[in-house]
Amino acid sequence: MLKTLMVAVAGLSLSAAVSAQELVEGQHYEVLDEPVETRVDEGQIEVLDVFWFGCPHCYRLQPHVNEWVETLDDDVVIEKMPATMGGDWNTHANAFYAAKELGIEEALHADFFDAIHQDQRSLTEEDEIAAFFTDYGVSEEEAKEALTAFNVRSNVNKANSRMREMRLMGVPALVIDGRYVVTPSSAGSLENMPNVADALVDQVREARGE
Repeated sequence: MLKTLMVAVAGLSLSAAVSAQELVEGQHYEVLDEPVETRVDEGQIEVLDVFWFGCPHCYRLQPHVNEWVETLDDDVVIEKMPATMGGDWNTHANAFYAAKELGIEEALHADFFDAIHQDQRSLTEEDEIAAFFTDYGVSEEEAKEALTAFNVRSNVNKANSRMREMRLMGVPALVIDGRYVVTPSSAGSLENMPNVADALVDQVREARGE
């Protein structure tokens, strides 16, 4: 069921705290040749959390990202984007956007991860996903309608387009301000990804003169 994950966690050394001045392009992060459009208000800084529900590295990263989110100022907006690389990846992306369409994604997100990685459920069949959704106050009929909705399919296609624009070949990844890409290998570990991303947020602020 699971495709071979395309990102390995490298054992590079990097201190837990890192400043914008200490960051080295090509070592701690990569810069996109062409920045991609962000989807936040003017003056805000987008951090895109790119993940796949079936990815164990993404699963282990989530607590670290959640802790980091609690420390962020109001000018930083964390957006989640499911990776779309075909097969089960797209099925899970579809489930993510269906949950958003139903207004249950925030409540369901961590539980969906847990169901796959703790309970060993695949959650790759429509009936199974729809049944899972019923724990969050929707009927199976409503869930199935959302899973096949045009808006949901459209959002999956848009995510796929953004994946191509950002040239992402694996997950997890954090994309800051539509231009800086942080991966486990560049950050040195999963745990250090939010630290590098935080320093890049400071770098964006400095570049804007904020």
